[in-house]
Amino acid sequence: MKFTLRKATLEDREAIQQLISDSARGLSKQDYTSTQIEAALETVFGFDTDLVIDKTYIVAESNGQIIGCGGWSKRKTLFGGDQYPTRDSAQLDPAVDPAKIRAFFVHPQFARKGIARAILMACENEAKASGFNSLELMATLPGVKLYKACGYEGESVLEYELQPGVKLPLVPMKKQLV
Repeated sequence: MKFTLRKATLEDREAIQQLISDSARGLSKQDYTSTQIEAALETVFGFDTDLVIDKTYIVAESNGQIIGCGGWSKRKTLFGGDQYPTRDSAQLDPAVDPAKIRAFFVHPQFARKGIARAILMACENEAKASGFNSLELMATLPGVKLYKACGYEGESVLEYELQPGVKLPLVPMKKQLV
């Protein structure tokens, strides 16, 4: 399948937000309940303005449609879109801190066609070129296989409370850059 990668812009906000919703609802059904998915869309899954302003968020396009997105960050926030209340936009120190891999979503119609892997490789290369020696991320259960296949390590599942009584299982993962 043919697609191109480019930096996301603020004008992409609506298309990315729709992609995030479609991806979460379409690709997470085997791992999460609809209550968990909807709560995640309200609280943590969403557009992250910092990533776009920092020019570290990448979209994949095919025939003029955004079909995938993901990025890396030099900020402390590990996950969560603009609506996430406990974001920390402080800058990381590449000499001691790992860069963050953030907000990967692929449209269900285009899943498992190498889109997320291509975006992830671009993010890893950019983070390395910016002086980072390692990466970390908070994987959703549907993303764990991809990240493991790309050399990330992490097994323990933690339960993140989205709302009272609604928890989302996530897996913290790390990778050393060579």
